[in-house]
Amino acid sequence: EDMAAHVGASRTPQEVMEHYVSMYIHGNLGKACIPDTIPNRVTDHTCPSGGPLSPSLTTPLPPLDISVAEQQQLGYMPLRDDYEIEYDQDAETLISGLSVNYDDDDVEIELKRAHVDMYVRKLKERQRRKNIARDYNLVPAFLGKDKKEKEKTLKRKITKEEKELRLKLRPLYQFMSCKEFDDLFENMHKEKMLRAKIRELQRYRRNGITKMEESAEYEAARHKRERRKENKNLASSKRGKEDGKDSEFAAIENLPGFELLSDREKVLCSSLNLSPARYVTVKTIIIKDHLQKRQGIPSKSRLPSYLDKVLKKRILNFLTESGWISRDAS
Repeated sequence: EDMAAHVGASRTPQEVMEHYVSMYIHGNLGKACIPDTIPNRVTDHTCPSGGPLSPSLTTPLPPLDISVAEQQQLGYMPLRDDYEIEYDQDAETLISGLSVNYDDDDVEIELKRAHVDMYVRKLKERQRRKNIARDYNLVPAFLGKDKKEKEKTLKRKITKEEKELRLKLRPLYQFMSCKEFDDLFENMHKEKMLRAKIRELQRYRRNGITKMEESAEYEAARHKRERRKENKNLASSKRGKEDGKDSEFAAIENLPGFELLSDREKVLCSSLNLSPARYVTVKTIIIKDHLQKRQGIPSKSRLPSYLDKVLKKRILNFLTESGWISRDAS
């Protein structure tokens, strides 16, 4: 901009820059003076070859964007991107008491180096866990902030089977980034859709359809057939229910004594497969014996031979529940 002002209004700053680059950098002067590769002669003394305790071992992450109350809840210190309680809280005790003395022998020096190496490993593991928590948004999830964000970012609805599979594969989260994991499930969803499409196309081929234009007509006809079939099944089930009501007592309605029975007695005879006449006979005998016992007259049970113990028990329970005989008599 200064050069353009010096030259005058005839040149804009962009034109001055293009002239300089073309003439002095890419021109003959630049080719003669500027080498093709510029060696980096600057040595980073803050981290010599990734030495122990160097600050570049753990790349700091940007601070979490959370409120002061949430910081206090988590024990989070944003300026240091640390927590009051970190993973392996006592890791610093490995090196806090170390000191280099002039009279240390080789064994003591190697022992202290081993302590430093153990501490560096713990720092790396601590930072790895922080990276996983930051990548998968575990802090917003803990604070209940990620639900609305997930609903916005999701392009499709997650099925119940996919949710269960995500829960089963949760231990693998530490080996993959969040994007890789989402891409994995997105590709699995695409594979499922492609397999369904392939099966659909194979079904078209089996039915003699070789063009997609013909598939629309085929699907419309198939839906009509299925709808007719559903309507037919629905009508037949309704008819079956109506016929069932009418034919519930069909086995005994034409037998003598049917008109003497109540509705509950009709159901009982139908369930026991007992003719109305025989039921009336058994009922008369049981009630007569019950009345004689109440009057103090001894009576001998003379029930018919076709009445076994199961039928007798069912009929006695029914008569007791209906109030024909008392419970102690039954």
